[in-house]
Amino acid sequence: MDYHSEFRRSIDNPDDFWREQAEKIDWIEPPKTIWQPTDNGHGQWFPDGTLNTCDVALDANIRAGRGDQKALIYDSPVTNTKRSYTYSELTDEVARFAGVLKGRGITKGDRVIIYMPMIPEAVIAMLGCARIGAIHSVVFGGFAAHELAVRIDDAKPEAVITASCGIEVSRVIEYKPLVNKAIDQASHKPETCIVYQRPQAKADLIQGRDFDWNELMAAAEPAAPVPVKSTDPLYILYTSGTTGKPKGVVRDNGGHAVALNYSMNLVYDAKPGDVYWAASDVGWVVGHSYIVYAPLFAGCTSILYEGKPVKTPDAGAFWRVVQDHKVNMLFTAPTAFRAVRKEDPEADQLSRYNISSLKRLFLAGERLDPATYEWLKEHTGLPVLDHWWQTETGWAICCNPVGIEMMATKPGSATVPSPGYNVQVVDRNGSQMPAGEQGQIAVKLPLPPGCMMTVWGDDERFRKTYLEPISGFYSSGDGGFIDDDGYVFIMGRTDDVINVAGHRLSTGEMEEVVASHPAIAECCVVGAHDDMKGQIPIGLVLIKDGATIDHDELEDELVEMVRDKIGAIACFRRALVVDRLPKTRSGKILRRVIRQIADGEEYAVPSTIDDPAILEEISEQFRH
Repeated sequence: MDYHSEFRRSIDNPDDFWREQAEKIDWIEPPKTIWQPTDNGHGQWFPDGTLNTCDVALDANIRAGRGDQKALIYDSPVTNTKRSYTYSELTDEVARFAGVLKGRGITKGDRVIIYMPMIPEAVIAMLGCARIGAIHSVVFGGFAAHELAVRIDDAKPEAVITASCGIEVSRVIEYKPLVNKAIDQASHKPETCIVYQRPQAKADLIQGRDFDWNELMAAAEPAAPVPVKSTDPLYILYTSGTTGKPKGVVRDNGGHAVALNYSMNLVYDAKPGDVYWAASDVGWVVGHSYIVYAPLFAGCTSILYEGKPVKTPDAGAFWRVVQDHKVNMLFTAPTAFRAVRKEDPEADQLSRYNISSLKRLFLAGERLDPATYEWLKEHTGLPVLDHWWQTETGWAICCNPVGIEMMATKPGSATVPSPGYNVQVVDRNGSQMPAGEQGQIAVKLPLPPGCMMTVWGDDERFRKTYLEPISGFYSSGDGGFIDDDGYVFIMGRTDDVINVAGHRLSTGEMEEVVASHPAIAECCVVGAHDDMKGQIPIGLVLIKDGATIDHDELEDELVEMVRDKIGAIACFRRALVVDRLPKTRSGKILRRVIRQIADGEEYAVPSTIDDPAILEEISEQFRH
């Protein structure tokens, strides 16, 4: 079947389409009802089915004869450690940790916060929660105590699972003092804190509340998978909201398992036994979907990497992992490869490694700029496939559907809507825009399986944020267009469209032009307030290592390039050279904060920022 046939079937006959996909996973009680509407305007998938997500991820692979195959490979350049687990070994560890949780009185529906670095115990904790039907909420290890406290008060967990420390390129971050401070600040007090002690920094344990991971594991009885409803929550994952209060995205069990299993074939063309690497963190949705769950649903070997794309030890780090573990698919954010390109513009490090096992490169999490796309194509010779999705959806809204048919790529496009996603470009009234014209990207309801069910504890916020802005649609908050061939182009958040003297212009388009300059490693363009024109664009640029060019000369060239490609109407006249861009830990550029700095406004330092000192550096440059 070709892509267009499969896509049409998913939209025209969704019950039949998703029933077929549901038959590909192991249910305890297969669903008879495929989809039913609910009061919140969204609906539920497979509402009368029962299963256990951990059973689908682990035990089902043992039943299929893959017990001796590697399930998880841990590679940690920051500790010089490599370790692997077969499906049988990982199942034993997870069952025992599920027994630990049961022994602490945690049962189906209870919440557990996991605040850990990229170590196997984080994966074991997530799967252990799923095994007994507890709802996990992973918080990125090292988050500020206040942010952890906010999440504790929202999720009200029975337990916090943590490690004594996390390890960055040049420092060890002690986690336990942050956890202690967060629990002190929170109104809700978890009864149990389980601590995995790492040799780089041992934590002091508080009598009566804190317990040593290894001691509990040694005494625990393995726990069997607990049947849960398809619609029972699997996890809560917090994402930033415009109000400042994080939104707890709730994912179900059944729709999640069906959708992610389908996505491994559709998006990645992954088969049982393939070595799959999502170079992300379990604190983000990519880590949930494509480090922990989807590769195991599909019978693959998943890589868990505790390191960076550069500095651990150099810009060849990713290529080394591919060579050492014979990785077949690599998925990361464009930011990671922009960092590699900045430090190794000619890809000299790549020549040191044999990456012949690698079939494809996948990028998502932010817009894949054409400059990075072309660099990867040139130096690897591999298909470089962009895809677009969100924390809220859990899997790709748009992709190149390589598991059905490989489609021609277009730089700057995430290709076509995934089957199940009826993607449209609309105006604020929900009227469809003509091909090629920019508008809001929205998905006609109902959303396919695997997408968020609601905001934890706040159905009203779910409706107001996602369903009410455009009646009958899920509002993505992203803008873009669909071309005559049906290819979807995401041009950035709708608030990244700037209004220059009445003309609506995309900062994403300007970034494309700026990034194409041979001296530029990375850039962003934001709209700053202007008394005359309303807004004018300002560029922040990083120069490639080894590139020598006068900053004024570079600015003149960039201004001319934007004028040539977009026109004088863009009013692009300023480009500041910076040492680094402010980003979240997941690699997204903090454009809103940059805009506030450019406008001289007060700004809040986001909890997700990688290094707050960058903001003061940029503020100083704007002052000058």
